[in-house]
Amino acid sequence: MRRSDGGKGVTMRAYMVFIETGPILVLTSGTDITQGSLLDTLHGRGIDKFIAYEVPVDEVQRSYGVPFEVVADDLARGKELRVLDFNGSRIFDTVSFSELGRPIPYEQ
Repeated sequence: MRRSDGGKGVTMRAYMVFIETGPILVLTSGTDITQGSLLDTLHGRGIDKFIAYEVPVDEVQRSYGVPFEVVADDLARGKELRVLDFNGSRIFDTVSFSELGRPIPYEQ
């Protein structure tokens, strides 16, 4: 399992999520990207179909530094899901495909 508290006292997971416009990188305090409340949040952002891959939180923290800390603080304050990065080129430069977990397809 690839969970970490990111030093914030809350268990987090990171996912590279492939959506219609390209990948986004999200952090969540949820147990699974397909749990109902997270899907509601994604749906509210217009995301109804995706393929997600869990990535190691520790690697994301190391790569993103301060932006990671800002988003992790929001999770520690009760937010369930936050987008860390929506720049596909940067995500592809940051996350190695060898670090990706199993694919998690979702279609509403």
